[in-house]
Amino acid sequence: MKTILLTGFDPFNGETTNPSYEIVRRLDGTVIGEDAKIVGRGLPTAFSNSAETLIAIMEDVKPDVVLCLGEAGRRTRLTPERVAINVIDARIPDNEGKQLIDVPIAEDGPAAYFSGLPIKSMVERMRADGVPASVSDTAGTYVCNYIFYRLMHHLDRTQAKTLGGFMHVPYMAEQALDRDVPSMPVDLMVRGVRSALAAIMTAF
Repeated sequence: MKTILLTGFDPFNGETTNPSYEIVRRLDGTVIGEDAKIVGRGLPTAFSNSAETLIAIMEDVKPDVVLCLGEAGRRTRLTPERVAINVIDARIPDNEGKQLIDVPIAEDGPAAYFSGLPIKSMVERMRADGVPASVSDTAGTYVCNYIFYRLMHHLDRTQAKTLGGFMHVPYMAEQALDRDVPSMPVDLMVRGVRSALAAIMTAF
């Protein structure tokens, strides 16, 4: 059986929850199709140890596919990211209070990495299953882009056969109760992530 590593972040910027981790928590241990099991894990929203945590998990789990999830609260759809760029330019501090500005992620790395996942097939499958989705061409310059870049840099440097990529998810409906922002029910996002993973495994 193949292994899918699905990760999400802990709450940040004053939030009490993070939809990326809620999705991971609900999908941990479930099976996609007939031969792919999801292993769900959480990552800290911090530049200092999020990538090291991810790499340690990968060394333990030895996944065939890695899909990292992150919150993009102003978005209206699930958005697989096309590209990770080699820069940190944090709009807000991370959970350790660090706010790095215009800092390269990897001095020895390229300007960018493209996703290793079939992002358009993922979008098509999610839409077919009734979940709003679209390809995104910017993962930002915060911890989400950082972990995406570090993931792809690690896979490139180790010449791993593992497929890797990143997808942003909107706020959960519960996060939008007292403010005028887009949101999506977490059950719908869970369905969308399952659909995206099914598309990945079909193309595997």
